Amino acid sequence: MKKIAILILASFLPFASFCGCKSEKIVAQDIQEYRGDIDMEHATFAAGCFWGVEYTFSKVEGVASTKVGYTGGHTENPTYKEVCRKNTGHAEAVFVEYDPDVVSYEELLDVFWKVHDPTTLNRQGPDIGSQYRSAIFYHNEEQKKAAMESKDMLQKSGKYRRDIVTEITPASTFYKAEDYHQKYYEKKGLTGCGIG
Repeated sequence: MKKIAILILASFLPFASFCGCKSEKIVAQDIQEYRGDIDMEHATFAAGCFWGVEYTFSKVEGVASTKVGYTGGHTENPTYKEVCRKNTGHAEAVFVEYDPDVVSYEELLDVFWKVHDPTTLNRQGPDIGSQYRSAIFYHNEEQKKAAMESKDMLQKSGKYRRDIVTEITPASTFYKAEDYHQKYYEKKGLTGCGIG
């Protein structure tokens, strides 16, 4: 059976309204709920504006589903309002389910690097705070190796004058964000945030 790879993209929410609803916890045993009949893999990234990041990944051929949420922190079942207070330690992120026979993890990493500026510490565009950090949350050694090699290659490419500050860190519990954040761009008829 193919290994699960989870990429988490950290993100930022420029204009969201506050909601006191609790997030939904997604852990390893819940992954089968998405496509238990197909041998899918998963990735989780943090890359700013999880609305735009989710939209971008949802359009990649081979991506079966996306969810926005919170990960990498210490607060259980955080709300968007709590994450915005910057004391939960969580990043706004995107959980990607994909078919590795159609799109590879390395190709998803390429999308990740292109969708945001990985040289700005705890910031994307006008949004500032650790919840907007750039991060890859790896779930196995193969994913960790691919992410580190990808980051190193991009740094050496000379594309950026500043150092890449993207965290590459072990994945932890992913908490699905409130329903009004899911597929936000599609609901609003938007097509991108123009940061990357």
